[in-house]
Amino acid sequence: MHRRTLMVLGAAFSATAFAPLAAAQQWPSVPVRIVVPYGAGGGTTDPLARMLAEELSKQLGATFLVENKPGANGNIGAVHVKGATPDGHVLLFTGAGTLATNPALYKNIGFHPQRDFEPVVVVGNVPNILVVNPAVPANSVKEFVEHLRRSPGKLSVGSTGIGSSMHIASELFRQTTQTSMVHVPYNGAGPATTDLLSGNVQAMFQLVPGIAEHVKSKKVKALAVMASKRSPTLPDVPTMAEAGFPDLESSTWLAFVAPKGTPKAVVDRLNEAVNKLLAQPEFRERVVRMGVEPMGGTSVEFTRFLDTEIKKWGEVVRRSGAVVD
Repeated sequence: MHRRTLMVLGAAFSATAFAPLAAAQQWPSVPVRIVVPYGAGGGTTDPLARMLAEELSKQLGATFLVENKPGANGNIGAVHVKGATPDGHVLLFTGAGTLATNPALYKNIGFHPQRDFEPVVVVGNVPNILVVNPAVPANSVKEFVEHLRRSPGKLSVGSTGIGSSMHIASELFRQTTQTSMVHVPYNGAGPATTDLLSGNVQAMFQLVPGIAEHVKSKKVKALAVMASKRSPTLPDVPTMAEAGFPDLESSTWLAFVAPKGTPKAVVDRLNEAVNKLLAQPEFRERVVRMGVEPMGGTSVEFTRFLDTEIKKWGEVVRRSGAVVD
């Protein structure tokens, strides 16, 4: 009887021990839905998600599909994924705005980025860049700060809306340099950029892919990239650190998260697959051409990074006083 009990307990232990491995081996068993909480076709998030879906389908021998669920600056898509079955077949591909800024910006966000999701991997980073209309009498960040201090509240800065990456980057700049500008929110990057070119607004903290061609054609002046190193897309533009402002880093990083409770073995397998893609020179080059700096790393590293980003941007939002009902 004693021997039979030991055999039963041993079998139960083996089943428990091998359950995570079985989950990873069986995943994906049905098509994987990558939820992008923004509209199709625009910006960087959706095109990058589609490129990842195509390559992951090839690598893992399964179907990865992109599903757009836009609204509330990414919150609608995040809430949808939060409620999905935690088996790795529904993923959220989003960025800093949804996961690090929105929790401090919205009164009723509908999800908690740390309690409701499993961080999988940061795919890439799209830095903000300070650009000004050519009429602005400044050719460096220091000169721009001096100009703002001579004319407080006289210059306008455009963005794609309250709480957007461009808006929060401008708030970080304002708080750090103790300057003031009039924030003008737009419904999209296109109208904001058009007004920057015409001089209706004098500055923007655009994302590199959205303004690079105008910088190259000298329709706007690029003063600094808000990243730790120069952008391959605009290698002649200095970083904020090189310009004398090392604390001014801002970017829209893009990452995969899964519903809380997704098996670690599944998270690890997806993390490994994405890192393999980012290690391929051809794939990395395609990512860089999109204006994205490839990142990668472990899920543990992403967890720590997310904690830091939530704290950093939450403080910037709270100091700004910006709130969305």
